[in-house]
Amino acid sequence: LLYTGGTTGVSKGAMLTHANISSVVQQFRAWFPDLKEGEESLLGIYPIFHSAGYSVSQNLTIFAGWTCVLIPRPEPGVIIEMLKAYRPAFLPGVPTIFVGLLNREEFRRMDLSFIKGFFAGAAPLQPETARGLRELTGKEIFDVYGLTENVAFATATPWGGKIKPGSVGVPLPNTDVKIVDLETGMQELKANEAGEICIKGPQLMPGYYRKPEETANAVRNGWLYTGDIGYLDEDGYLFVVDRKKDMIVAAGFNVYPKDIDEILFSHPKVLEACTIGVSDPYRGETVKAFVALKPGETATADELIAFCKERLAAYKVPRQIEFLDALPKSAVGKILRRELRAMEARNREAEK
Repeated sequence: LLYTGGTTGVSKGAMLTHANISSVVQQFRAWFPDLKEGEESLLGIYPIFHSAGYSVSQNLTIFAGWTCVLIPRPEPGVIIEMLKAYRPAFLPGVPTIFVGLLNREEFRRMDLSFIKGFFAGAAPLQPETARGLRELTGKEIFDVYGLTENVAFATATPWGGKIKPGSVGVPLPNTDVKIVDLETGMQELKANEAGEICIKGPQLMPGYYRKPEETANAVRNGWLYTGDIGYLDEDGYLFVVDRKKDMIVAAGFNVYPKDIDEILFSHPKVLEACTIGVSDPYRGETVKAFVALKPGETATADELIAFCKERLAAYKVPRQIEFLDALPKSAVGKILRRELRAMEARNREAEK
């Protein structure tokens, strides 16, 4: 049993069979045909209770005889010390880890020539982060996509293949991905049409522990309905747009928070940003962004709103911005949008 992150609700126990676990390790190992058994090393930033840490930090490294440097406290200072001491070939992590490292002068001054690649997963990777690592090290950051329900991995950026910025790659061996309409989930959509992402493969769980209704809703005819919105391009590369539950409907327009997060994140003063929909008597919902600034920086809400107006359609521009010292995160460093929603609800209730 591996438990889901609970980022959109109550955590559920994914029942994973030995075949599920073995399959995903073999699939991921086959992705790197030129890497040799017993000769590679990586930093184990994902905790073992997380499906990515379980599959890669533990199972893949044992399977391939690789070295894993386990990091019990994934903070930039600790990671920098481990990089100096062990010089691992691969550095995986959630995007907030890389944001933190890029904002450390010590990391930016380091000789990182020993790193063969960076891997990001568990949360959306901002283009600015990928660009920053590439400019600093000359190495690419490879994105992966999956859920606890399929032991963390369904797609990945092709190793040694074409990289498309913003994409989470193509399906792993023996894995199928399709996009279906959001209303019924029955109609398969064409290339470049956004809908719900569905996954099928030998790594897919049989169901949730003691939750038959949730299982029936998530797994239909052998397909996992992920609750994520995305599209496949003409080459079969997957692009994740947002979570179904996170979509904001403002004055009849569908607004994907990830679009606004990316623009805010590109502002030179912004460290982190997360957007939610808040109740609005006229628009139904309106857009509110929570922002954490880089150390030593100051900015106003008007300044950031003006920045967004230059880069976003009018209906997507945040009407409200709230500054926080830090954004709430899960145990693996994923920004918790639901915590921001709950905080907003509490504040509104207190104002009544």
